[in-house]
Amino acid sequence: MAINLASKYSGKIAEKFTKESFVAGNASKEYDFAGVRSISVYTPLTVNLNDYKRQGNDRFGETIEMEDTVQEMELTQDKGFSISIDRGNNIDQMNTKGAGKMLNMQIRERVVPFMDKYTIKKWSHDAGQIAGLSSAPTKDTIASVIFDGAAALDNALVPDADRLLYLPSTYYNALRLSKEFLAVDKLAEKSLVKGLVGMVADMKVIKVPDSYFPDGLYFLITHKNSVLNPNKIKTMRVLSDVKGIDGHVLEGRNYFDAFVLGAKADGVYAAIEDGKQTALPVIALTGASAAITAVSGVTFYYTTDGTDPRYSKSAQVYSAEVTLAAGQTIKAYGKKDGEFPSGVSEKTYTA
Repeated sequence: MAINLASKYSGKIAEKFTKESFVAGNASKEYDFAGVRSISVYTPLTVNLNDYKRQGNDRFGETIEMEDTVQEMELTQDKGFSISIDRGNNIDQMNTKGAGKMLNMQIRERVVPFMDKYTIKKWSHDAGQIAGLSSAPTKDTIASVIFDGAAALDNALVPDADRLLYLPSTYYNALRLSKEFLAVDKLAEKSLVKGLVGMVADMKVIKVPDSYFPDGLYFLITHKNSVLNPNKIKTMRVLSDVKGIDGHVLEGRNYFDAFVLGAKADGVYAAIEDGKQTALPVIALTGASAAITAVSGVTFYYTTDGTDPRYSKSAQVYSAEVTLAAGQTIKAYGKKDGEFPSGVSEKTYTA
């Protein structure tokens, strides 16, 4: 007989994930992946202001049709597990391996950490702002570089509310010695999100184990509305009548991913080790032909419709020179395994 926890205990399972996760609940809920594998997000493009003319036609300026950028977000992580608990082994161990208890342990020790690590890596690699620091933060510099990150969000007009700072334990130990750090009241901790330890630069500080951070990432700042981490729990069950097994089988499947919204990407800031980011693409214009200088191991992506190639559905892999029309702009960035993606370079062809 199977006890399908996805249907019978769905609320408890969702609560378990949120309770154990450092990132669950800290992302936008505006977009719904229910029943679908991918969604397309359309972002209207605004236009620049003109000088108003008091005579003649088109006094407000040329009328330009409002266009959209399209970002396609598709779930790519489909993970499962299967664990058997033999009845004889369990009896010999005084029935210490209760099926429900073991399932909770699997969620806490394997499933949630895997998903959190993936999410932090994905958010940091897709960040709209990636800043290389010349040296690792110390107790004397940690507050300053965090305030630099907050200022970068300020200058990008990112709202003050709902900002979160994900900080590895090593750098939290340096930050807590800073006078700028405000510790959370211990009496209130139970009602707060997992890992929340205080405030700095008007941001909630989430202390995360060092092992959750990808190589080269010092800390990550996100605005709640800039990120997504859809988690479609397909199956979580206990099987008690499995052919060939006298005992229980625990099975689980998690279908999930993590995204940065291109239209709000400046609300995600990754402070990284200097030299861990792919260099900006070098674009050369020869007449109307745009060429990107090749770099070993780097794949370049580009757009010619004005959209950001890091998030645009129209981005293409660069393979040969691109011919531009008068006034058209090519934007490009590079990706290399083991490095954070580059920023965006652009060139406009003016005939």
